[in-house]
This record gives sequence, C-alpha cells and structure tokens, in this order.
Amino acid sequence: MTLNIAERHAEILKQLELIGSVNVNELSKEFNVSQVTIRKDLKLLEERKLLYRSHGKAIPSNPYITEYHVNIKEKLQTKEKTRIATAASSMLQPGDSIIIASGTSLTEFARHIKNIDELTVLTASLNTALILSEIPNIDVIQLGGNVRKSSSSVIGPISEKMLEEFTFTKLFLGVDGIDIEYGLTTTNSMEASLNKQMIKAAQKIIILADSSKFGKKGFGRICGLEDIDQIITDKGIDPQTKSNLHKLGIDVTAV
Repeated sequence: MTLNIAERHAEILKQLELIGSVNVNELSKEFNVSQVTIRKDLKLLEERKLLYRSHGKAIPSNPYITEYHVNIKEKLQTKEKTRIATAASSMLQPGDSIIIASGTSLTEFARHIKNIDELTVLTASLNTALILSEIPNIDVIQLGGNVRKSSSSVIGPISEKMLEEFTFTKLFLGVDGIDIEYGLTTTNSMEASLNKQMIKAAQKIIILADSSKFGKKGFGRICGLEDIDQIITDKGIDPQTKSNLHKLGIDVTAV
C-alpha cells in the first residue's frame, strides 16, 4: 500500500478508532515506509491532539490521569455514579462488615445505604463517615491517619496499621484508572498503599468505577485485575473491554 502523507494520517486515525491502538513497526510494513516516517506521522498527529504516542505505538488519548480536587470530581459523571451507587447498595446484607474506600463514587454509594441491621462500616472517607453516622443501626469506624485534603480522606501508616486488626466481608473500592494489562491505579501513591491493605483485609473486592476510568492509568498502582471479584460500572463500558474482563473471571455489572 502506497499512500501520501494525508492518506496515511487518515488511515492511522481510522485504525485507531477501530482497534484502539497502532504499532510503528506494523504501520511501517503496511504502508511500505520507514519507521522514521511513521514516527514523524504520529508526532504530527499528536501535536494536533489526535492521538497519544507511547513506547512504539499510539493510542487515541493520553491514558495518564491528572489529580483533581473532590469538589471537581463530584460534578463529573453524576448520573452514572448514582446508578452505580444504587446497584452497589443492593448488595448489602444484614450483618455485613464492609470497607468503603475514598472517592466520589464511594461517597455517592454511602448516600444510598439504608438502615441495614448490624451493618459495620470502616471507611477512609471523612464525608462517608459523616453520612453514615446519621443512620441508627450502622456502626461506623473511621480510619485514623493523615488527612488528604484533596479527597477528604485519610492515608498513611496509621490507617494501614488499623486495618491489620479487622477482617471484612466486602470492600467497595473506587479507582482513578483501570487498565487490562496494568491493573487498578490511583493518582496518589499513599492512597494506593492503603488500598492494598484494604484488599488484604476483605473477602470480596468490588470496584465502583464509571466507564471513563477504563483505559486510564494513575501514578500509584493498587493491584492487578486478578485480585478483584466484581466491577460495577455504567453502560458506557466498551464491549470488548467488558468481554476481556469476563475472560479474566471478573463479574461486570453495567447499569
């Protein structure tokens, strides 16, 4: 296939839309041009903000996440978060002992929890603790530690040490990124460390994440996908991503 530069760019963008990534070596062979030429093509397209280059390939957008304050994040994907929270709350049973991590999806989840008998909740989120403290039959344990102001939650060694003293039936965890190969991530390394301890303390790991989190990566890696049991997300999840997760043995609920 011999194409001019405009035709190559159009074909590259078409392939990106269809399969989600393109490879420098494969494009070089397909278009019968040098890898240097392909890299120049990708650089030009990246400068026009039409793709993102990464390690010999290109993907549609930058997968790395910028950290935002909780006041900004709570205004994003609000309808999706409400549906996710409703679905998550239906999983609770009398006598459950659960961990609710930090994040706006988790705070919305807390708002949907009703008066469930003998429910014990341990949480890193200050807002979640305040919401659930108003419900009579729920015992709330607030993790101690350093307050992370951007998320209104606690992190650090004190929080992690407290978790060693408990065991829980379920962990409800929010993340900033879900990547099929790299796993679950957040924008803060200390929060990632606390999340790892939460996973160790719980029998079932349930991720609450809207579909915008898929294909993204944060600075701090929490775990691989093999460590989780279920993801509750919205119907915007890519069908191929959902299929890949099912193949890994993960129960995906799209609401």
